[in-house]
Amino acid sequence: MENIKQYLTVPEVAEKLGLTDEWIRDLIRKKEIKAVKIGQWKIKPEDLQEFIESRKNIR
Repeated sequence: MENIKQYLTVPEVAEKLGLTDEWIRDLIRKKEIKAVKIGQWKIKPEDLQEFIESRKNIR
């Protein structure tokens, strides 16, 4: 398994995106952001980047 210290917590992701913790958990529940439950939800930085890229407006 990858180094768990590299994973981001829900509050860290919320801060990066300017959203609430609850909003991030909702996105995880809807499977819009990939996450794993290791005591609490953890998000890989590359999965967060993938989510961000999928939300960008393409012109």
